[in-house]
Amino acid sequence: MSQFFNTVARQFSNLWSIIKSIRIIDVLDIIIVAVIIYYAYKFIKNRRASRLAIGVVLLLIVFIISDVVHMYALSFILSNVFQIGLIALVILFQPELRSGLEKVGAQPLKGFKNISDSRASAETTSMISNVCEAVTDMSASKTGCLIVIERLTKLGDIEKTGTVLTADPNASLIKNIFFNKAPLHDGAMIISDNKICAVGCFLPLSQKNDIFRDLGTRHRAAIGMSENSDAIVIVVSEETGTISLALDGELKRNFDYTSLKNQLYALLVTEPRTLKLHNKKNDGGENA
Repeated sequence: MSQFFNTVARQFSNLWSIIKSIRIIDVLDIIIVAVIIYYAYKFIKNRRASRLAIGVVLLLIVFIISDVVHMYALSFILSNVFQIGLIALVILFQPELRSGLEKVGAQPLKGFKNISDSRASAETTSMISNVCEAVTDMSASKTGCLIVIERLTKLGDIEKTGTVLTADPNASLIKNIFFNKAPLHDGAMIISDNKICAVGCFLPLSQKNDIFRDLGTRHRAAIGMSENSDAIVIVVSEETGTISLALDGELKRNFDYTSLKNQLYALLVTEPRTLKLHNKKNDGGENA
């Protein structure tokens, strides 16, 4: 029994020695690596890259086995494949990488974005009310529309694909723009800083394979835009009049005036205000 306790004591002593040798920088290093692995997994989980990642892991396993058992020809070929593989991956998945980096770059800015002063909140609330009124009326008349509300990710390159203008987001104006015989009704409307800044814009289409077949190009464009930015995209179906909202690559459907207004208010008014209060404290539907 004493030998058992001596063994346990030695193990605890060795463990304590290891713990004492750990530096703060080592803990920070582990945390950073864990965060990178988590976001890498989250990034590729629902994208085409997930299948590619499985293939890369299998190739890596084959490479290790070939090196261990001295299969020189196979090891030589795979080592050269891995040397140029990184460049090939960057080229093949440039859109996905750009989307991921844009979102990573936008996250730290959320704590510093100050749009919660009374004037900005009043303008945002007014914009939300006008958009919801217009969208609800277009839903009743089955008038198709696509409205993008810019947040932190700037959409200047998207705005240039349409007609640039500056106008207050009045409900009547929005309905007139999307009237099916109006010259600018095709494409998307971009709202930035509570102003209509461009209409008739072309949006990137989503490459997802699991989108419902009954959803057309307008909905695929909404999902694609939300995959490539943090924008909020509102869609009205021309066939059914259903109101949908795309955010972070997901599409939620069957909104009405009240639910859409509450969702937009939560995303554009409540969320930034909560972030600002948090900083001050530190300083002192249905998926498609």
